[in-house]
Amino acid sequence: MAAQGEGAPTRAKSEQFDAVIVGAGFAGMYMLHRLRGLGLTARVFEAGEGVGGTWYWNRYPGARCDVESLEYQYGFSDEVQRGWTWSERYAAQPEILRYQNYVADKLDLRRDMRFETRATSATYDERTGLWAVETDKGDSVSTRFCIMATGCLSAARVPDFEGLQDFEGDWYHTGGWPHEGVDFSGKRVAVIGTGSSGIQSIPVIAAQASHMTVFQRTANFTLPAGNRPLMQEEIERSKETLLKDRKHARETPGGIICFEYSETLAGDMTPDARRRELETRWDQGGFAFLGAFGDLMATHEANGIAADFARARMRASVKNPDVAEKLLPFDHPVGVKRLCLDTGYLATFDEPHVDLVDVRETPIERISKKGV
Repeated sequence: MAAQGEGAPTRAKSEQFDAVIVGAGFAGMYMLHRLRGLGLTARVFEAGEGVGGTWYWNRYPGARCDVESLEYQYGFSDEVQRGWTWSERYAAQPEILRYQNYVADKLDLRRDMRFETRATSATYDERTGLWAVETDKGDSVSTRFCIMATGCLSAARVPDFEGLQDFEGDWYHTGGWPHEGVDFSGKRVAVIGTGSSGIQSIPVIAAQASHMTVFQRTANFTLPAGNRPLMQEEIERSKETLLKDRKHARETPGGIICFEYSETLAGDMTPDARRRELETRWDQGGFAFLGAFGDLMATHEANGIAADFARARMRASVKNPDVAEKLLPFDHPVGVKRLCLDTGYLATFDEPHVDLVDVRETPIERISKKGV
């Protein structure tokens, strides 16, 4: 059994803290640090074996953040930020989890955390103004503040397919991936779903599998990530501009400063100027595309211009025109759903061992013993 603070359950009865925090992801870790700074006592309960939250639970192949690494980090401590160096423009799950463990070590957070411990109930007593929090390990804690830092990306939704329980092969959900990984070498694989986790995992799994069939219900806009190793000068510059960058982020929509939002309206630009701006943004990669026009997210006309451009670029990325057309989204404007960043997704459909099934045309009826 691990030492206390590193996974060992506690059975202390009627402990009292100023605050109880449920979840040890980015929010829970930061909240613990902030409460300590205010002189308050706190206890964190975390169901997993360590810190990380969504980056602890989501370990599917290709899992990667779609926010640039130099922005996807805490900004409250110069010491913490200067002590860490990212390797890529968009960090993969293992690197993000290493960063979170680095922060937990740097701030000595684990001594107030209880891992492999799930909060099972929280009852408020109006008479005393206190919460009574209980866990599956027998803890009973009294607290003034009960803070839910459970996030929204850690509870997997498993579709209720008829016959799934009869399937004789192995099946996995990206939201509950085995921590030891899965070897798909020589396997025939079906992937159901082309949201963010599907778009990220499909290229990696297809590189191993002998055959892959992708079942798509909803096509999504997927733009090139433009991922690459970070250059040393970028890293050094980011550490020198910490204070300015934090102020800029607070004044920017979404808190993202890796690209600028244009204030020029699409209707005030010539067609050639609009095309050049969209091409520049597309080549830049990431979410920069959404900042091409000042009214891109405000009018159907401006959004339609950007959406048509994105679909044309996506169409040109796939050799088979019939497959390409199925991969294009026409049922929603670009940007109203979170964009998916492409790290080899569209190119995967040029591989001879990869097939695409549009389930709007041919719905999944059931899972059989041998397949779909």
